[in-house]
Amino acid sequence: MTGALDPRGAWAADRCTIAKALDVVSTRSAFLILREAFYGTTRFDDFAARARISEPVAAARLRELVQEGLLEREDYREPRQRTRQRYRLTAKGADLFPALAALMQWGDRWLDNRGGPVELRHRDCGEPVAVELRCAAGHVIGTNELDLARRPRRR
Repeated sequence: MTGALDPRGAWAADRCTIAKALDVVSTRSAFLILREAFYGTTRFDDFAARARISEPVAAARLRELVQEGLLEREDYREPRQRTRQRYRLTAKGADLFPALAALMQWGDRWLDNRGGPVELRHRDCGEPVAVELRCAAGHVIGTNELDLARRPRRR
């Protein structure tokens, strides 16, 4: 990766969106709850059990993810049961999926010699899915082909 964003040249990452994103999803348990939401989990007890976190931690993370707009709560009621709440991904939450898929792909390659317990497959053709970087023209690129550049200021 190359570029002109040398911190010695008075450039600073004071508006870094990576840091801001990590402020929103700042804990391991938040990532695990989002993983479960992507896998289809909707109920509080299932989030806690499947993420293997305590109920107080699950409650705190779910509350934070709802406050940040990544999940929303909605009421549901099963026959002869009291009204309960379930959690659904919002568009903002769903947009995080490529980041989680990239973490999964990295973990499959570097942390599990068997490739991880699950894989993503394209529903239409059944082929494995991979996360990759592409430029706006559609070219697949590696990190050695990236340049860092300042974004023009908006008014």
